[in-house]
Amino acid sequence: MVITNAMTVDVEDYFQVSAFEGHISRDDWATLPCRVERNCDRILALFDERDIKATFFVLGWVAERYPQLIQRIVAGGHELASHGYEHVRVTYQKPAEFYDDASRTKKLLEDIGSCPVNGYRAASYSIDAKNLWALEELQRAGYVYSSSIYPIRHDLYGMPQAPRFAFHPNGRDGILEIPVTTVTLFHQRLPCGGGGYFRLLPYHFFRWALRRVNNRDYKPCIFYFHPWEIDPGQPRQTGLGMKTRIRHYINLARMERRLRVLLSDFRWDRVDRVFLDASVGKGD
Repeated sequence: MVITNAMTVDVEDYFQVSAFEGHISRDDWATLPCRVERNCDRILALFDERDIKATFFVLGWVAERYPQLIQRIVAGGHELASHGYEHVRVTYQKPAEFYDDASRTKKLLEDIGSCPVNGYRAASYSIDAKNLWALEELQRAGYVYSSSIYPIRHDLYGMPQAPRFAFHPNGRDGILEIPVTTVTLFHQRLPCGGGGYFRLLPYHFFRWALRRVNNRDYKPCIFYFHPWEIDPGQPRQTGLGMKTRIRHYINLARMERRLRVLLSDFRWDRVDRVFLDASVGKGD
């Protein structure tokens, strides 16, 4: 049996990434050249070529400015989900602030998209062992699932002790958490769910890793990328540290080509259709 995996897109523009927080003020976002709409339209065309449906985790800030983009996403048969309003990491928010942000964005997206919004992804996977209260707040706000935990060690995010696969952290009646996919090798967890790792590491590693999860763990994978990752012509920022510069800009010119191969090598669908109807338990 061929397992269907979940393809996801985190809809944010190049100047909204967490790595640029210290270099670009949110107050300046509206003055910068936006490229998110054109990049998303390229992604929609690519998915349409392959007859692939995906889940788009959209910032409320983007949705307000590009409502027709949101409507095109929904009209294309894709799932509309929330990425919060303006990419504030949960580690910077108190419970009440987080709840207000999540609720506001859910209502905004539902009003623009004329569809229910069941899923949420925290900015920079910023739900971890210190703020698991966020999952309760998401359920209170009406979300059905979250994909906000990356079960690895990383200098900016990660919860290495978290289950690798979809689980209910607050019991079967609670919200479903769907961690980004990792693969185990020599008892170590390695990231294989997309992002900068997908641009940095050889494609053959990702194909091997995702197949291993499908064929050995018998689990669906969840993969993510951003619209700005297929845009090597985006404005370049100055004054960045070497680590930030490498993480953001490495292999942007190769990303679309790699993505096309990935879409052909595996079967893909929306998060809700892959995970919400499946029987899931606590992963290892």
